[in-house]
Amino acid sequence: MARSVAGINNETHMPRKIIYTALLLPLLLGCSQADSKPPLAVITECADPRPQMCTMDYQPVCAQRDTGIRCVTTPCPSSEWKTYSNSCGACSDANVSGYRAGSCDDDRATP
Repeated sequence: MARSVAGINNETHMPRKIIYTALLLPLLLGCSQADSKPPLAVITECADPRPQMCTMDYQPVCAQRDTGIRCVTTPCPSSEWKTYSNSCGACSDANVSGYRAGSCDDDRATP
């Protein structure tokens, strides 16, 4: 028989401790992953009409740009990723379909 402290039976509280530990352990382990990368940014589509003038602020975006290349016999890249100084600058290019926050060199911005 288990010893009781202040009239509480330790045998009845042991399963609760195990359950609480089992529930909290994944939460604690999940918080310890500091080197995990943030999710990929969402692509924002450029809207029409396209901007005619833009400010010169630097908030880099990685834009998907149509290269105009169309291959008949073999697959080839019909688009490229290019860094623009800001979203307005990217969308002022008629060949850009959309953009993501951050430069194209940034791991979060490239597909």
